[in-house]
Formats: sequence, structure tokens, C-alpha cells
Amino acid sequence: MKLQKLLSYVRRAVDDYHMIEEGDKIAIGVSGGKDSICLLMALKHLQRFYPKHFEIEAITVSLGLPGAKYDDIQALCDELGVHYTVVHTDIGQIIFEERKEKNPCSLCAKMRKGALNDMAEKLGCNKVALGHNKDDVVETFFMSLFYEGRMNCFAPVSYLDRKKLWSIRPLMYVPEWECRSFVNKSGINIVKNPCLADGNTKRQETKELLAELSQRYDNLQEKVFGAIKRSSLKGWNKEE
Repeated sequence: MKLQKLLSYVRRAVDDYHMIEEGDKIAIGVSGGKDSICLLMALKHLQRFYPKHFEIEAITVSLGLPGAKYDDIQALCDELGVHYTVVHTDIGQIIFEERKEKNPCSLCAKMRKGALNDMAEKLGCNKVALGHNKDDVVETFFMSLFYEGRMNCFAPVSYLDRKKLWSIRPLMYVPEWECRSFVNKSGINIVKNPCLADGNTKRQETKELLAELSQRYDNLQEKVFGAIKRSSLKGWNKEE
């Protein structure tokens, strides 16, 4: 995928759900994986021509696990002219050593999001951009159905009242394979996920199940994604 196509996806999502307003200061959650790298690149290039002016900050929340290095992200941010902050935490130690969580993803996500939001607030940001792609939308919907027994999914735009922060998801129209294609063709180094549960999660199980079902049912992802967009799930009505 070329940059122009990535920007077309992101511009459509931003416009459809009014994600960016004049004067916004947006914190970009950058894990260093393919999705967050796409998000960083897209918003930096969108900033150059979007009619509403906005600022961006790049933030990485380090779990404190061994093997995680962020030099390549720092170099990319320096090249792009984006201020970069690493938030050092003990989240990994708390989850894997102290609490010994068998299903760590939910708690880890909450703690990482809390650390990200805290730093965004300190940096004077009013919005936080998260790198959820189109596959993440569909997988989250099914995970909610399978594991919680309810029809639910994160919204394109949501408001965290306690922090007075908006969360936006500009990659929501981008298929995961296109994120991977963009990063591979750009030659940007991604950060290997140091999480001990990587590849052995409920999300991975759901991803594999959907891949299997997609072999049997044509355009499964498109149909489910379209159903979510047309549903009454909170935040998905473009007119809200």
C-alpha cells in the first residue's frame, strides 16, 4: 500500500466521524508495531494539507519488559519532526510477576491506556489517537459476543470524561494486511512485541477463527464491518 492510499482511508474516517477539529493537539499512541507506525505516518502527512490545523505528539508506553528498544521510533520521529515521549512503567512486572495473570490482555490494555492518557494530559493534548484497524473492529465485536455475551465494540470517537480527553481511531477503515504492506514497502523497522503473551491471546484465537470462516463465507469481514456501521452501537452513527 502506498502513502496516498493510506491517507485516503484515514481522511475518509476522520471526515466521516469528525475526528479532528481546528486547534486539536493529538497524542498518538505508538507501540512501535505496524499499526501505530501507520497511524504516526498518516497523521503527520495529513497534518500538512488537512484544512483544520492540529498538532501531534508521539507517546510510547513501555511495559518495562526486557528486550524492548525504541531507538528506531525515536529516529523516525526525529525524521518526521514529531516530539516523542517514552513513558516508563512497571506494568509488565505487575501483570506477569506480581499478579501472575492468566488472561493479562484486558488489565494490561487498561493500564497502558491509563498511562497514555496521563501523559497526553500532561502534554496538553485534548485527543488521543489509537491504532485500531478494520480487522480490530471486527475482532473486537466477535470477542465481545463470544466472551461477554453482548453486542459491543469500541466507537470511532469516544470521550473520557474523567480526563476530558477524546479517543479517535483514524485507521478504522484500513485492513490489517494493508498496514503490513505499507510498513514493509516503506522499510520502516517495527518494534517486536516483548509481551510474554504475544500470539497466545483471545484476540489471536478470534483472528484465526475469522480467517477460517472467511475461507467459507465471501467478504465476511466487509459484511460484519458494514453491519457494525449500520448498527445502533454507541458512537457508530455518523450523525451523532
